[in-house]
This record gives sequence, C-alpha cells and structure tokens, in this order.
Amino acid sequence: MVYRRYGGPEVLEAAELARPRTHVDSVLVRVRAAALNPADLALQRGALDGAVDTYFPVIPGWDISGVVESAGVAAAEFSPGDEVVGYIRSDVQHAHGALAELVSADVRMLVHKPRTMDFAEAAGLPLAGLTAYQAVVHALDVRPGETLLVHGAAGGVGSLAVQIGRARGARVVGTASARDHGYLRALDVTPVAYGEGVAKRVLEVVPAGADAVLDTVGHGTLASAESAARPRARCAAVAEVGLPGVTAVFCRLDGEDLRAVAELADTGRLSVRVGATFPLERAADAQRTLAAGGTGGKVVVTV
Repeated sequence: MVYRRYGGPEVLEAAELARPRTHVDSVLVRVRAAALNPADLALQRGALDGAVDTYFPVIPGWDISGVVESAGVAAAEFSPGDEVVGYIRSDVQHAHGALAELVSADVRMLVHKPRTMDFAEAAGLPLAGLTAYQAVVHALDVRPGETLLVHGAAGGVGSLAVQIGRARGARVVGTASARDHGYLRALDVTPVAYGEGVAKRVLEVVPAGADAVLDTVGHGTLASAESAARPRARCAAVAEVGLPGVTAVFCRLDGEDLRAVAELADTGRLSVRVGATFPLERAADAQRTLAAGGTGGKVVVTV
C-alpha cells in the first residue's frame, strides 16, 4: 500500500512494486503483520516535510513482524525461516515501509520474535516498546521499591511502560479512563481516573507522591498533576518537549534495547494488547480506526 501525495487515509492505494533488494548486511522479510502508529499518519499528512526527505511513492509504516526470506552474507544472525520483529524506520520516506508483502531491512533493525507472541502482537512491540523502555529504563532509571506514575497508562506506550516498571520492581500507578481500569489491574497497576482532581486521587493511593513520572498524554498533564510527584521527582514525557526539568523521550533505534524489549515479552513480563486488525488491502480503514481512537489496543494490518 502506497501514497503518491500527502494526505489522509484516502491517498493510500494498492500498488505492485519491484521486489526489494538486499545488501550484504540486510535481510529480506516476508511481512506477516505491521502495526500502525500516530507518527505514520503525521508523516503521511506531510507534517515533517521540512525535516524528512520524501520520494514518492511511499510505503508507510515502521513496525513489522514476519519471517526471514533471505539474509545477506554479513547478516549471520538470521536465517531463512526465522521469525523476526523489526523497527524499520529510515531517515528518508520512500518505498520501503511496513505495509508491504516484502521488506528489506538492515540487520540492526531486527530481533527474533518472542515465542510467546503471535505475529499481530509482536508487530506492536517495536516503536511503542522502544519508547517505553527508553523512558522507564534510561530517562527515568526506575528502581525497585520506587513508585512510577504513568499518565496515559492504557495507551500504546503507556501500557508497555507500566509493565516495564513492574518488571523493574517498582510500584506503578497509572492514570486512564474508567473503561481501562480492569485492564490495568490485571497488569498489577493501580488505576486512577483521568480528569480534574487527578493529583488528589493519585495522592490518595500514594500519599508521599511518585518517585518518577512518565507522561504519554501531553496537553498540560504534567503541570496539572505536578503535586502528585515527590519534590525532585524524575519526570519524562513522550508527548511534549521543552518542559523545565522534564526529559523528552523520542523513540531511537537501538538493537540492545529492542532485544531487551523482546526478552521481556519472551519471559512473560510484557504483553501487547491488539485492539483491531485489518487485511493489507484495508490499510486505509486501519488508519481511520487509529485516527478515531478508542480501540483499546494497537491497530494492526495483517499481510
């Protein structure tokens, strides 16, 4: 599925393109599933046209799971038939994205798929998992016995961040809409309702305040809930930049981090909630569903 001009889901169309080429250190992957992310929609609208080179037609998407078709001579980590997960982001937008039958990916972009996950679940790991891991582990350095507060705890990044926090031995409190409180409790997370008075509700369950805070919501959430954190608490945000004393976190391709995320999944400490799946030819409907929200999990295209 490609777009030949900027726009919304209406610009996506089916296309037959040449088989992707592979270099000595790249891997040809037969895609089984591709997860959508809000960044895909923003790029397709041309939101970063001034910062990212774009060569039409563009195949959108960065998150894949699939099966190795062939591997270059310098990609000895993988063999035909291996099941893999990949974050195939490039600095250039072109015909090498996730919504395709075949993808050529640099060996550094791939890890072996967790055995505990099916292809749809695994496709939801890369971008959200890397962002959550880099926020909780690197930016916040959450430690055993601490309390981590996650705003937007049931979202794509938030739901993985709370699980990573629990895996590191922290108590986790998560703000979310009421419909997701049962889901958070199942993850051993203390849920707190969104909205006015959220700081007071957090302090009712954590009277001393949180040691570390991750905001995945934006729109002034950190400021409105500032009193829910201890003095000198560590704060990070994935939805806002430039906030004083707050570390901005952007997903960065890092092979070690991606392997760590996959290992957490493989050992049963990290799961992905899939909210909706669509076949490749209905990728535009998948984008509309993502934009509308409310799926209760990742939107995934199956190939």
